Amino acid sequence: MPHHTELIAILTVGFVLAYVLGLAAHRLRLSPLVGYLVAGIIAGPFTPGFVGDQELAPQLAEIGVILLMFGVGLHFSIRDLMAVKSIAIPGAVVQITVATLLGWGLSALLGWPTLHGIVFGFSLATASTVVLLRAMEQRRLLETTRGRIAVGWLIVEDLACVIALVLMPAVASVYGSAAGEPVGTGTLLVAIGKTLVQVALFVAVMLLVGRRVIPWMLERTAGTGSRELFTLAVLSIALGIALGSAELFGVSFALGAFFAGMLLNESELSHKAAQDSLPMRDAFAVLFFVSVGMLFDPMILVREPLLVLATTFIIMFGKSAAAYLIVRAFGHPKSTALTISASLAQIGEFAFIIAALGVTLGILPEEGQDLVLAGALISIMLNPVSFGVVDRWLARQDAKATAEAASATAREVAADAASHHLPESLSGHAIVIGYGRVGRQLAILLAARGVPLVVIEDDADLVETARAQGLHAVRGNAASEAVMLEAAPDRAALAVFAIPNALEAGETIARLKAVNPAITVLARAHSDAEVKHLLEHGADGAVLAERELAYSLAEMVMATPPYRPARTT
Repeated sequence: MPHHTELIAILTVGFVLAYVLGLAAHRLRLSPLVGYLVAGIIAGPFTPGFVGDQELAPQLAEIGVILLMFGVGLHFSIRDLMAVKSIAIPGAVVQITVATLLGWGLSALLGWPTLHGIVFGFSLATASTVVLLRAMEQRRLLETTRGRIAVGWLIVEDLACVIALVLMPAVASVYGSAAGEPVGTGTLLVAIGKTLVQVALFVAVMLLVGRRVIPWMLERTAGTGSRELFTLAVLSIALGIALGSAELFGVSFALGAFFAGMLLNESELSHKAAQDSLPMRDAFAVLFFVSVGMLFDPMILVREPLLVLATTFIIMFGKSAAAYLIVRAFGHPKSTALTISASLAQIGEFAFIIAALGVTLGILPEEGQDLVLAGALISIMLNPVSFGVVDRWLARQDAKATAEAASATAREVAADAASHHLPESLSGHAIVIGYGRVGRQLAILLAARGVPLVVIEDDADLVETARAQGLHAVRGNAASEAVMLEAAPDRAALAVFAIPNALEAGETIARLKAVNPAITVLARAHSDAEVKHLLEHGADGAVLAERELAYSLAEMVMATPPYRPARTT
């Protein structure tokens, strides 16, 4: 293959394989993550056929890591953590410690140095954000006690990983290639202290300069009205701070990107930044998982099946058992303990980042990385099974307790979110799907005219905003049947889709019409093709934003004195 086409080849093959296998995984009710990793295995050097460039792939993966960490920072919420700090912080710390010790114990049996074992164990300790949130959303658990504890627990794990990414290079620089040999405590403390000073300088500069410059930069860019420039501004901030932190302060790309996301999270434009950067973040995140798969030697499943089983046991049972005991020790019911345990019975993106950095720094053998990847693949594939077992157990327990409740999950959702449930007397209401800039203005106008409203929005902060304004709000994606039904569409008179995704809206409109054929459905579109798609799927009307804007401006022009028709007597 010509050298100048290698980047094109790896991008094309990576995206195509990831799409095909991700779609197949979704059809099999598995996380698309499994498909992305398998795509990497196929494109890797350990399988026949196409082999991706082994120098380009890690660089693309690094971009994926930067954008992944930027996304983590962008959605980082101290408020969510503080709401469940009494259980999430000690629980996550103890669970991480138990998983790390179990991994270290397995490595000791293999004769690995202590530091290698600690890195291996720590990489098994943190769950995948993508997998956990997807499972919670499917079961409508995000706003329950169980969901809040799981999310808070995840935030603590993410913070622990960020700290580890900062300290690992310092520790590796002291141990060097002789990892595991005795090293002076003073030498180690000096290396860690130097790293912490560099981090402190970086944080100070970001707080003093970045907190002012970044919001100012975004506001000026947003004022141009150019979506492309705004997206470029967001990506420039993420990549620029990540690179600058590494070059100027010796801080990792990951920490720089995470901090950039945190600073943007404080901006009023954070929701727009998250939305506009999402496609790029998703694309490079997929490439990250593909590149991780390329590093995996599937033959380890044949060579070391017992080690793979032991690793999977630590992930799915060791740390889950620790989580269960901790949650129960804090007085929470079995249903909460089992849900948290099932949520954490897998590993994902941070495990890959920690393991890859460990191999690069020489403090984790490549066999350790293969075991981490094998454990991740198996645990992610089996996670729906774990949740299924928990769901069935909860349903049986609930049936024994009361014949009236459909399941323990449904009962807890009803008890925990009773204040947000729609009153049975509500009917003839309007459902507004999406509470972004368009949806918010629409809701304000309708509410001012006395129209009863229900808002559907999947962003937690926007849902809280709507509720604070006295509106009924359902959190989740309207494409989910459970979310849609929670808004009582059978009693509604009108539904307005204020989301920009017309393709997603079309499928949801069809389901909405099936529930209530008499409901009037309006939607927004950005092209004539989208208008046609919406009308074909049952919309009663579709508003082309640019056309309506032109009509409004034309009416305003005709109302000005130079063009206003003269009065006739």
